[in-house]
Formats: sequence, structure tokens, C-alpha cells
Amino acid sequence: QVQLVESGGGLVQAGGSLRLSCAASGVTFSDYYMSWFRQAPGKERKFVAAIRWIAGNTYYEESVKGRFTISRDNSKNTLYLQMNNLEPEDTAVYYCGVKDYGSASWDYWGQGTQVTVSS
Repeated sequence: QVQLVESGGGLVQAGGSLRLSCAASGVTFSDYYMSWFRQAPGKERKFVAAIRWIAGNTYYEESVKGRFTISRDNSKNTLYLQMNNLEPEDTAVYYCGVKDYGSASWDYWGQGTQVTVSS
């Protein structure tokens, strides 16, 4: 069974940095994407960034371009999100997800990790 466990969230002042991790296990897809989504209070879950696991292609939501970097350690089956120049608007619960290349929707989600950016 697939398990995704996020970590690295916390409280940081505006302009600061955090690095989120997502440890994955049980993923059997041969070609798949992993991603970060976030959900702020009272709002829908929104896309942040994704990476095609094998090839390494990356994708970003416009507001985080130049500030966030998604990466992965293939040997450790771990996904990362380096977040720099954080803004209060980045405050949300951050979730990692995995999707088979041919799937129309995200197949699995982690439990989420809270990121709070103070002004």
C-alpha cells in the first residue's frame, strides 16, 4: 500500500525559508508524478508544484516560481520542496501527492504538514 508522509513544516517569519519532505513507500507505478498541493483555511486545495519522477520535469504554480524548488532523491524515495522568500500568503497545510502517468486524477495523498508564515 502507498504511504506518503510529509514533514518539515513549521512557523517562520516572512522572508524566511523552509524545506518540506515527503517520504514515499509502496509506489509501484513505472512512470508517475509527485506533487505538492496546499490548502489554506476556507479555501480549496490548490496545486503548487510537481515533478515527473523518472525524467525530472518540473512544473510550478505562477505565484511560487523563482521562490520554490521541487526536487527528489530517487534512492531515498523522498520528495522535497525548498521554499524561500516565504510570504504570509503561503500559509497553508501542504500535502504531497502521487499520480500515475496515465491517471486523470491524483491517486494518493499524504496527511499534510502545516506551514505558517508570520508578518
